[in-house]
Amino acid sequence: MSYRNAIYERFGVGRMKVDVHNMAGEKIDTVELPPEIFEVPVNVGLMHQAFLRQRSNARQVGRKSKTRAEKRGGGAKPWRQKGTGRARVGYLRNPSRVHGSKAFGPKSHKYEKKVNRKVKVLARKSILSQKFSSNNFMVIEEISLESSKTKEFLAILKNLNIHDKKVTILVNEVSENLLLGSRNIKNICVIPADSASAYDLLDNQLILVDLASIELLNKQLAN
Repeated sequence: MSYRNAIYERFGVGRMKVDVHNMAGEKIDTVELPPEIFEVPVNVGLMHQAFLRQRSNARQVGRKSKTRAEKRGGGAKPWRQKGTGRARVGYLRNPSRVHGSKAFGPKSHKYEKKVNRKVKVLARKSILSQKFSSNNFMVIEEISLESSKTKEFLAILKNLNIHDKKVTILVNEVSENLLLGSRNIKNICVIPADSASAYDLLDNQLILVDLASIELLNKQLAN
């Protein structure tokens, strides 16, 4: 069975619809999802490229020791070559002396990777299509908290029966109450929909999206 036929068999021929829930966990409506985003054949290779790009770019450069050229100190010869009875020295900051430079020390390495914009967009489409086809995609009408208390946000997750899962929540705008109420809950990541990367979409068991974010994703990824 093809990828498209599998989706049509689940949700009806020619339709890409998903249930919409409120914060009480009740089904209140259905919304039609854009097929150019949620009906894209999954390209694992592009998903892997986008994933590696973000993880590599987030990697720290690491340690680096100073060479002779970078070490602070005079460049003049400290004493003449012969006649002093001491060993010959050409530079006070050579590796053999105290406070000198490091011979063959560690060097910084750039781990940055570049991926074309079209690859990044198609990778995000593939991930969203995969999450939707595997029933790991949920839509909520909106998420609005009256206070910044964690228990209020946790009650919404329990109403949706997703409190024990690793969830990425895409919202149109992250309010202060939503940010403060969700930051202390394990395995919950709340991010704006327009800044969600391939890693953010992959690193979860379920994606929870509000209605405004679907329109935002449609504008951002449809073209």
